[in-house]
Amino acid sequence: MSSVRLQRWIIILILSNIFLLSQAQTPMPEYKFEIGGMAGGAFYMGDVNKTTMFRNMNPGAGVVFRYVANFRIAIKADLAWASVSGTTQGLDNAFPDNAQASFERNLFELGGQFEFNFFPYSDKFAYLNTKRLSPYVLMGVGVTFAPGNGETMVSPNIPIGVGVKYKLKSRINIGGEFTFRKLFGDGLDVTDDSNSMLDDPYGIGGSTLKNKDWYSMLMISVTYDFGARDCQCNNAATY
Repeated sequence: MSSVRLQRWIIILILSNIFLLSQAQTPMPEYKFEIGGMAGGAFYMGDVNKTTMFRNMNPGAGVVFRYVANFRIAIKADLAWASVSGTTQGLDNAFPDNAQASFERNLFELGGQFEFNFFPYSDKFAYLNTKRLSPYVLMGVGVTFAPGNGETMVSPNIPIGVGVKYKLKSRINIGGEFTFRKLFGDGLDVTDDSNSMLDDPYGIGGSTLKNKDWYSMLMISVTYDFGARDCQCNNAATY
């Protein structure tokens, strides 16, 4: 091996070790987990509400659990309840035979999301340019269960959304979040035989990827940090 190649390998090894060492010495958030609750509203978009956001807003609530991987990344699990409703009355588009239908139902959701903070999120470690307030984006997967009068719906969903979180105190976080949930089914608005026409009102069929049923949630949350991390430096107290 030539001396030039040897020098290159030595430089690469030195830089690699410097990178790994710097990563090992970078502080992590003080706590590994968050738990709390959320409350707000939900609305439906589908055959009886194609374009109007926040129409027929209904209450929603849930519990939240987060694993805080680092200042930028968190993995969240939620268990949520919401009420959604809709009606064909007053719609601009007409259904075959001027058919009219309405629905109202409760839904329950179990889901998990990946969150990415735009700023490193913490009320400490100012030398790392951490911020008490950070917007974030999220995406994940979930399952929606919506009981009905003989027409119970169970469907996977994909949540996509944005939010903002603020470190109110050392272990208290408040946040706001707006998400869309895409369902892999077209029966959220079909609760019984009286509105079964909403499953395919124009009789043209469709695919799982082209169904019309979504629901959205606008939530305010409060969470509490717990699960202190072991100290990453020598002779120092645990965070």
